[in-house]
Amino acid sequence: MISINVKNTSLILEGGTFRTVYTAGILDGFLEKEIMFPYILGISAGAISACSYVSEQKNRTIRFISTYRNDKRYIGMRNFLTERSLFGLTFAYDTIPNQLDFFDWETYQGYKGSLLFGVTNAYTGEVEYIDAKTMDKGATILRATCAIPVLFPEIKLNDVPYYDGGLADPIPIQKAIADGYDKHVIILTREQGYRKVLDGQTKWAMKLFRKKYPQMVRAMEKRADNYNQTMELIEKLEREGKAFVYRPPYALKSFEKNTDVMWESHKKGLEHFYDRESELLDFLGDCYVGKQIKLSQ
Repeated sequence: MISINVKNTSLILEGGTFRTVYTAGILDGFLEKEIMFPYILGISAGAISACSYVSEQKNRTIRFISTYRNDKRYIGMRNFLTERSLFGLTFAYDTIPNQLDFFDWETYQGYKGSLLFGVTNAYTGEVEYIDAKTMDKGATILRATCAIPVLFPEIKLNDVPYYDGGLADPIPIQKAIADGYDKHVIILTREQGYRKVLDGQTKWAMKLFRKKYPQMVRAMEKRADNYNQTMELIEKLEREGKAFVYRPPYALKSFEKNTDVMWESHKKGLEHFYDRESELLDFLGDCYVGKQIKLSQ
């Protein structure tokens, strides 16, 4: 097991469905060099990449996504008939990690740092951060943070309905700051300069949920503005030397079907890690000690 050897620095992982294979490439670089952060925030599909990083399973994320991307058990319209979801929830979050491409639960649960996944409370429209190390083997917390409205059913935790954490907090830099971190490594899945707009799919989902979950719809209305304000903050922190940001040269389609393109994006993430390795170590400075750090919790 890799010891935590970075201190006082957060690792923040943006979501983006299959765009996060780029994220997985960078995280695989961290694993190759045995760089382990003390505090990790994952949102939506960013949380999936976080799982394979914490379980120390290099290439696992890109492997299972590329293997099953075009398998109808994993993603396909028929799943709406059985699970009210575009994704086969049981297949994706239970069968794959527990029977087909085994997830290392022991290493995952042995991680000594803080691992938090953001979920959006459908009643309040607010983000909540859950200790991901408490996740059951059906990966209910992971289902919740990835639950895109309409494409997923609501996911209940303690009888409360939740959806994709990115609705209320697309890139959780404010959470890391509130928790006392003043240095941040951030992996984005959109290219430099990207700004979000309120798209037609979101507007349609808002109409469907306005009566049942009005507070969540308000969060969806504000999502683009929140995202863009967050990007302004990240760019400011980057200029001030407080954030080290990885960005892909181009963004994949959220539901990319070409697995060769996925592998290329993953390769680009790994290349970006190695191209900027010395720059990263300079940024971390004394926060990277190359040996186990005793955390105060």
